[in-house]
Amino acid sequence: MGEAPVRTGGIVLCGGESSRMGRPKAWLPFGGETMLQRIVGLLRGVLDPVVVVAAPGQALPILPPGVTVARDLVEGGGPLNALATGLAAIMGVVDAAYVSACDVPLLNPEFVRLVVEALSGDRTFPSPAGAPQIAVPFVGARYHPLAAAYHVSILPELRALLAAGQSRLHDVLDLVPKRVVTESELASFGLNSASLWNVNTPEEYAAALRWYGD
Repeated sequence: MGEAPVRTGGIVLCGGESSRMGRPKAWLPFGGETMLQRIVGLLRGVLDPVVVVAAPGQALPILPPGVTVARDLVEGGGPLNALATGLAAIMGVVDAAYVSACDVPLLNPEFVRLVVEALSGDRTFPSPAGAPQIAVPFVGARYHPLAAAYHVSILPELRALLAAGQSRLHDVLDLVPKRVVTESELASFGLNSASLWNVNTPEEYAAALRWYGD
């Protein structure tokens, strides 16, 4: 008998300050909806449940029924703190979660499936030695921890990092076994790096709109 499938949900982080954009990225129009609504909808087509992690008091667009909003307890706590908040909100419901920023409007649901399967050992991804607790793409000579799948069991490690004053998501990548998803693996499934293109500036937002044809 095969191993039981890894139950996987989704977490969308949207509590950033959007300082380079000049306005909240979660509210940017894209394809007839807001950026946050788009990412939540894309993830809900693949994963269940979906949790949105927002800053304290942050105004959000209307979200579909069943989507949970978890509020960071610390204003400006950074992505590591936001990830811990999201995993705590989803713990006990799923085994793992795909984590996304809210500003990747070209996200491909098949990309999400591939990363999730890399964590669980599905499809052509046999589980490596060490039972990976993170599956993270390595594209463009760098890791992409905001397009990765995390096992909920890493929550103690995240909290230990936070207690030590760390706030970078990259800090957790060296603490637990990880499965790296390479650029060539993505290409072998007909996927490119567009799912990783986040929009931080008005110029990048305009380029994404042009690419999408909006």
